[in-house]
Amino acid sequence: MKKILFLLPFLLLSEGFAQSPNFSQDIAPIIYNKCSFCHRQGEIGPMPFTNYNEVAAWAGMVQYVTEIRYMPPWQPDPAYASFLGENHLSEQEIQLIRDWVIAGAPQGDPMLEPAFPSFPTGSLLGEPDLVLSFEEAYFHEGNNVDEYRIFVLPTGLTEDKDVAAMELRPGNTQIVHHALFAFDTTGQAQLLDANDPGYGYEAFGGFGVTGLRNNQYPGYVPGQIPRFFPDGIGQKMYAGSDLMVQMHYAPWQADSWDSSTVNIFFKKEPVQRYLQSHLMHPFLGTLVNGPFIIPPDTVIRFHGLWQVSTDISLVNITPHMHLLGKDWEVYAVSPTGDTTPLISIPNWDFNWQGSYSFDHLIKVLAGSEIHAFASYDNTAGNPLNPHSPPQQMRWGEKTTDEMYYLPIGYVPYQPGDENILLSDEELGALFTFPQNKLYSVYPNPVKDQVNIAFGLGSHEEVSLTLYDLNGQVVKKLEENAFFSMGKHQLQADLGDLAEGSYFLQMKAGEYVSGLKVMVLR
Repeated sequence: MKKILFLLPFLLLSEGFAQSPNFSQDIAPIIYNKCSFCHRQGEIGPMPFTNYNEVAAWAGMVQYVTEIRYMPPWQPDPAYASFLGENHLSEQEIQLIRDWVIAGAPQGDPMLEPAFPSFPTGSLLGEPDLVLSFEEAYFHEGNNVDEYRIFVLPTGLTEDKDVAAMELRPGNTQIVHHALFAFDTTGQAQLLDANDPGYGYEAFGGFGVTGLRNNQYPGYVPGQIPRFFPDGIGQKMYAGSDLMVQMHYAPWQADSWDSSTVNIFFKKEPVQRYLQSHLMHPFLGTLVNGPFIIPPDTVIRFHGLWQVSTDISLVNITPHMHLLGKDWEVYAVSPTGDTTPLISIPNWDFNWQGSYSFDHLIKVLAGSEIHAFASYDNTAGNPLNPHSPPQQMRWGEKTTDEMYYLPIGYVPYQPGDENILLSDEELGALFTFPQNKLYSVYPNPVKDQVNIAFGLGSHEEVSLTLYDLNGQVVKKLEENAFFSMGKHQLQADLGDLAEGSYFLQMKAGEYVSGLKVMVLR
């Protein structure tokens, strides 16, 4: 008995070491899925994370930036609303990284490490249909001053096209802070370019072209993956049009050059609805408590209001502010008083602004109100305040000015929109690391044939079962069928089912997930 008691602490200690996380089995799936699309050759991450040695060399830093939630860069509160491509770590993942670093960053068995994802080259989305590049490199002076420059890229299109996605490939990731895209069919942009002595033309406060309502495409911000529009939704690009690229070059201390490229992807299927945008902006009658002036030594919260006049379905939302920004909260209130959360950014970070696509179309009825609150800290206690002592701040394009700017993308509502769930699979996240996941089915609602897609992080036996709302089995689509690691798609016939709501359940090992399927007759 004494020997057993003597050995027990050592047995427990050795068991603790045996359970320490290692790179191959525990950390590689996190890094490759959440970090490597930026941290690899040719992308914006300052160091590559493509294998054990590269990650282990920065292990302490990885622990620090994940613990303070600086990395990966994801601003919206995931508990408030859900978006496509959410790139944040769970508490369990953060703890795994912490424990791994404390244990000495062990590699584990290299044979158990998953293969590095196969990323598209020259794009995050695949092979573009049209590539437009700068005609020449542009010189950005190293004088620590913001610069907004518009570059006019002729599309050369001989017929109208429907845009599915647009992707900027910055030539110089150090100075490109963000970019906006719009099209011009009037020739104004080319005239402005011709009258400017340099390549492109300078324009603070937009593109300098009149009549641009609904002419803008989704923009670019570092660290965010561009997304394909959902099936049946797109934007027009007209024959003979010019693409205007508004580049925001950040203040920089050294003379630099940039020559960027735009990848354009066109729709393969017909488009029934074209994306429209409503801009919540102080100069458009948005603010309830304007004007947009931020006195020194104050913390102020502005309240914007959009009274929706027709039934619409929201697609995306793009909050924007500058260095005084503290937070955003946006929600919709229906005519009957029901509230739908849209986005909350509790800790604004100017370096990681973005555009966010909802994971389902959000129905907003005519007569609803969309409320948008934005807070600003113009005190000396704000370490990012560009002025010391604080000064009165107004609207402006410069980083040292301030903004309240909220585009919301939408389409006219169609019956059934609220039942359509979107997925990264449908919107072009082609390189995510393999994991157990049931993607949304399509079409949904369904009449006869339905497409079911799912992913597996390892070889598994999979069961796909359809239940009615009483929990009774209606159909066994797959029962303990073996599938290899990766993504799979299959088709099922639901033509013999009565109209109504059903529940599709997927089981793969310990993974269980489900979603609602609507059948229409």
